[in-house]
Amino acid sequence: MLRNIPNILSPDLLYTLAAMGHGDELVIADANFPGESSGPECIRLDGISATAVLEAVLALMPLDTFVEDPALVMQVVGDPEAVPEIVGNFQEIIDKTADNPAKIGSLERFAFYERASSAFAIVQTGETRLYGNIIIKKGVIGS
Repeated sequence: MLRNIPNILSPDLLYTLAAMGHGDELVIADANFPGESSGPECIRLDGISATAVLEAVLALMPLDTFVEDPALVMQVVGDPEAVPEIVGNFQEIIDKTADNPAKIGSLERFAFYERASSAFAIVQTGETRLYGNIIIKKGVIGS
């Protein structure tokens, strides 16, 4: 048991977060995302929402301040300007939890898959809301 670590974060995910370096990316994916076949290690957190995972991860991991878009979501197919409710929830979590809040950027569906394929790891959640996928880039810790 450890203190001040959200209990939904598994030991495997904690190890992954600690092993990531500045600029490495983590995908938090919904239940429909092709997590196992995308390439990077896939850590499963079935039954847990993507929003809960994002909030827990951002309690421990800083967002990168050296890039324009340290958080990216998938655009709605056929309507790239649409903002699904869950994306609004992601933005609220970033605004209140991240040490360096940033506006979420977006990528076309296949560009998102391509970016996810080069991530450090994918966290497959039990999220059932459509477009509940986000890529976050790790920042630095220090003064």
